Amino acid sequence: MTALESSYSAEVVRLVESSVELMRALRCVRGLGLASWCIGAGVVRNHVWDALHGRPSVHDSDVDVVYFDAHSAAERDAELQSRLCSLMPDVEWEVTNQAHVHRWFEREHGRNVAPLGSLEEGVSTWPEFATCVGVYLTQDDAVQVVAPHGLADLFELRVRRNPARASIDEFRQRVRTRRFLERWPRLALVQS
Repeated sequence: MTALESSYSAEVVRLVESSVELMRALRCVRGLGLASWCIGAGVVRNHVWDALHGRPSVHDSDVDVVYFDAHSAAERDAELQSRLCSLMPDVEWEVTNQAHVHRWFEREHGRNVAPLGSLEEGVSTWPEFATCVGVYLTQDDAVQVVAPHGLADLFELRVRRNPARASIDEFRQRVRTRRFLERWPRLALVQS
């Protein structure tokens, strides 16, 4: 890891630790006893971009919890989500086992994709590189960062399509519907 990436990672940790809501969410998810998990995507991305724009973070997105368990039944996601909802009912939780995403992708998008082999591989396929970031909490309360593509796009305020799963049209739709450029005007949109 370069010095710059290490600095970015430390800043993610600092920002997450400064959020009572995110720390509470991390403790709840850790309590599920999953072996390989993180909270990620929009909730982390938005928190960082809000900070870089000098505004308080508004937790208006759902909290994506992803984990990897190749031996778990697909129905377990709903059970875990229900447990989290009972612990923090004010949060809109979304729990997804990355080992089953290929089935969901085919059902939702009509495209066959290869099964994923790990949590990190799952995170690496999210639609924008700045979104491919997750955090988890160790047993000794240390926040750890999962960022398979690094953190440069996130901290350099770039919205760039990850071609692993998002088509150009899907990317453009996400930029519009999530109002990235309206909400964070310093973002640079990279269309490729």
